[in-house]
Amino acid sequence: MKGFVKAIQDGETGMVFRNSLFLPFHLEVLTIWIGKEMSLLAAPDLITDLTEGNSQVATRQGAAYTNLVFRKSGDLRKELGHEKGHIILHAAEKGEDIFKEENLHYIKVCFANKHLITFELIEDPFYL
Repeated sequence: MKGFVKAIQDGETGMVFRNSLFLPFHLEVLTIWIGKEMSLLAAPDLITDLTEGNSQVATRQGAAYTNLVFRKSGDLRKELGHEKGHIILHAAEKGEDIFKEENLHYIKVCFANKHLITFELIEDPFYL
């Protein structure tokens, strides 16, 4: 199992294909924030329903990756890339106690170029 803190510190990259993010690590996602407009008046969408079945986000884990599929989105790169928006994952390392504050992190997903995404650990999602 691959942890996200080390992967992000090592500069590992992921991929985006239409409505699907491939993350090069494992994690326990608590919430997902999607901001489609960068302004002081815009509020991000908060996704908390990550259950099986009718969830807005489907998850799949491989041996060394996590795949997040945003069912209600078209092409994430076109919708959020080029500084049009952002995705923030509020997560803990897989297997860690999610009830301890020190185990929780905010991960900003950055759309680099073409199908490449990078990641940044941030302190506060309200100051982007």
